[in-house]
Amino acid sequence: MEKQLSIALCQMMSVASKEENLARAAWMIKQAADKGADLVVLPEVFNAPYQADLFPVYAETYPGPTTEFLSRMARENNILLAGGSIIEECRGKLYNSSFVFDEGGNLLGRHRKIHLFDVDMPGRITFKESDTLSPGHNLTLIKHRKVVFGLLICYDIRFPELARALALAGAELLILPAAFNHTSGPLFWELMMRSRAVDQQVYLAAAAPAFNPEAEYPAWGKSMIVDPWGRILAQADQQEELILANLDFSVNLQVRKEIPLINHRRTDLYRLNYKTPKNIESTIEEDD
Repeated sequence: MEKQLSIALCQMMSVASKEENLARAAWMIKQAADKGADLVVLPEVFNAPYQADLFPVYAETYPGPTTEFLSRMARENNILLAGGSIIEECRGKLYNSSFVFDEGGNLLGRHRKIHLFDVDMPGRITFKESDTLSPGHNLTLIKHRKVVFGLLICYDIRFPELARALALAGAELLILPAAFNHTSGPLFWELMMRSRAVDQQVYLAAAAPAFNPEAEYPAWGKSMIVDPWGRILAQADQQEELILANLDFSVNLQVRKEIPLINHRRTDLYRLNYKTPKNIESTIEEDD
């Protein structure tokens, strides 16, 4: 039997009001469900401005108002929901965390952003997430009914070793909430998404916030869904927009049969050493 999945990405604009952001998300999630999406993905830090000095202000523990909202949205709309990311507070530390809920509103997994975005591009952008955030320490792989998918957040995509580790562990789809900016977006947004899909021979879904001209950190937008050949199946522009695509996972098998990259690796010369990804059920007590 063919394995297929309908996926929707909600490119929503985040503003200063958390309540307004949750209302926007609820509206787009319902739209996606009404259009038949099995899996809905929200953007990075969807419930707040992407602004490092404000991260402590918007931070929440788990469970908290936003994760309870996500659980309810998944249950009420009968969907698998990848809740973008939020700023999570745990034991005095802040993390950029993505929570995933199943159709019953149950927590399936949590990914804490592993690679923090600390960059200094003079005259263009300077940003240091490590001033407020701590890095995660686990790869995140979720197995749920039709699909096995790996979670990454934004800057994580720049590290091909992470994507390869997830692919080797069985990921057929990479989900990436991300907020590239107007420097990095034009330079490598599309390049990164298509490259990782082709490198790992998997589908990739990258959900970005919509462009907000009033934001201190205006996002690039351009959410996209890419197939294992690197073909763009759906792409948003910069405004608020819902994009959808049907994923046929027989394409993964076809690509890997015709171009067997995994089998052609020279593990006698190089190999990855990584912790086997786990679901949240086995790692929930391993908070830093």
